[in-house]
Amino acid sequence: VQLQASGGGLVQAGGSLRLSCATSSLTLSHYSVGWFRQAPGKEREFVAAISRGGKVTSAANSVKGRFTISRMNAKNTVYLQMTGLKPEDTAVYYCAARTDVSGGYSERDYQYQFWGQGTQVTVSS
Repeated sequence: VQLQASGGGLVQAGGSLRLSCATSSLTLSHYSVGWFRQAPGKEREFVAAISRGGKVTSAANSVKGRFTISRMNAKNTVYLQMTGLKPEDTAVYYCAARTDVSGGYSERDYQYQFWGQGTQVTVSS
C-alpha cells in the first residue's frame, strides 16, 4: 500500500503550492490523513491532519494561518494548500494515513500505518 504525494516544487518566499495525496490502494475516506515534513538534518515533524470525514483538522503552530488541509473523498485525495511560504518551510513533505475509529486525527507520526514517498518543497528567499 502506498500513498502518492505530489505537487512539490521550487517557489519564491511568499508564494503558494498545493500538495496532493492520493492512492489507488486504499479508500481514503476510511482513514484520517496527516502531512509531515522533514528538513535536512532535522527530525520529521507534524504539519497538519484531517479526520476521516474532513470535519476536524489540526495544524502545527508554525503553519497555522498559512497552510490548510482538506480532502475530497470522492476523488480519494487529500490536499495541503500552502500559502505565504517561507524558506524555513523547505523540506520533503510526506502524507500518511491511519485507521481512526474515533473520527479524530493524530499528530504523532508513529500512529500512521501507511506513508507516501514524499515530495520536495523548496522555498527560496
